[in-house]
Amino acid sequence: MDDSPETRQRLSERIDQKQREIRSYLGRQLPRRHRLTEFSVIGSVLAALLTAGPAFGGTEFTGAVQNTLSLGDASIVWRALCLGAVVLSVGAGLATNSANSQSLAEKVSAAETAIAQLEGLQLSLDFGRIEIDEAALLYKQCVSHVAFVDAAPSR
Repeated sequence: MDDSPETRQRLSERIDQKQREIRSYLGRQLPRRHRLTEFSVIGSVLAALLTAGPAFGGTEFTGAVQNTLSLGDASIVWRALCLGAVVLSVGAGLATNSANSQSLAEKVSAAETAIAQLEGLQLSLDFGRIEIDEAALLYKQCVSHVAFVDAAPSR
């Protein structure tokens, strides 16, 4: 392969472009991953808390809640707590499943690794420490691990 400065520059520009695409991907996916994880954890904890009162306090707990809220029937307390726990448990399960079914954590990890590898390749290329053929091969290997990253959307 031609090892001219122009060829190095073209490969360098391609590396820069791929890094921008990966950073854009991470900018969209990291917040989503954090939201799904937080909802899963918080939903699970809240579902457990909703069932803890009746589990540990029994009828005394539900009676106290009934009197505090001026409810006519203690079964309303049980039903509301159980319904809340079900809704939160289902939501937490769906959030976990959504994150896992799309391999979000693995994709984010692969993207972060690719950024680091491309930065190293860019440095080697910029300082002439690598032949262009080897650099092109390393670039192909690196981007093959993040094939799921699309070109950055135009704004």
